[in-house]
Amino acid sequence: MCSITKKKQLYFVPGLAASPDIFEYLKLPEDQFEIHHLNWLVPESKNESIEHYAKRMCDRIDSNNPVLVGVSFGGVVVQEMSKLISTKKTIIISSVKSRNELPKKFKLAKATKIYKLLPTKALSNIDNLAKYTFGNSIKKRVELYKKYLSMRDENYLPWAIHNVLNWHQDKPLPNIIHIHGDNDGVFPIKYVKDCAVIKGGTHIMILNKARPISKLLTEVI
Repeated sequence: MCSITKKKQLYFVPGLAASPDIFEYLKLPEDQFEIHHLNWLVPESKNESIEHYAKRMCDRIDSNNPVLVGVSFGGVVVQEMSKLISTKKTIIISSVKSRNELPKKFKLAKATKIYKLLPTKALSNIDNLAKYTFGNSIKKRVELYKKYLSMRDENYLPWAIHNVLNWHQDKPLPNIIHIHGDNDGVFPIKYVKDCAVIKGGTHIMILNKARPISKLLTEVI
C-alpha cells in the first residue's frame, strides 16, 4: 500500500503595494508544495501597528505549520507573522532581517522624518507608484509592471513606508532563510548579513531571476 506524502503549505506575501502576480514566474514542484497567495489588506488606520496587521494576515492562514515566503516589505510582514504562529520555515527575498540591515538613506529618512513629506497621494497614481517601487532604471518598462501593483488605497503607502522605517526588530529572528540579490538597489547587499546570494539579482529579481530563486526555494524548503 502506497503512502501519500502530504504537501507542504506555502504562503506567499508580495512586495510593497504589489499583487501576488509577482510570483507567477516561480516554478515549484506541484507534487511537493501547495501554493497560497496573500493579498495586501488595507490598514485599519494610519496608526495600525505592524503587529496587529500581521495578526490579521495570519487570520487568513488555515494550515498548520506553514512555510511563509515574503518579498521586500512582505518579508518584514512574514517575519512579524512568524512571531504569532508556528511555521515550518520563514523565507524572505529582497528584504531585511532587522533594522540594522536598512541602508543609511532609510535611517536618515527616519531620523529627519522627511518620509512624511513624500507625496504619497501622488504615488497612488499607478505610473508614479511603479517608478517609485521598481526604480528609474526600468522607467521605460513601467507599462509591463502596472499589472504587478494592486494596492491603490491612499492610506496603504504612507502606512507601509512608516512601518519599514520604524521597524523595531533589533536583531534577526532565529532560523530566517534570506535570499538576496547582489545588485539590489533598495536594500544594498553590503548592509545585509547571512543570506543566499542570487548573482545579478536586483530588487525585482522575483520577476527576472525566477529560475534560480525557484531552484533555491525547492532546495531550502
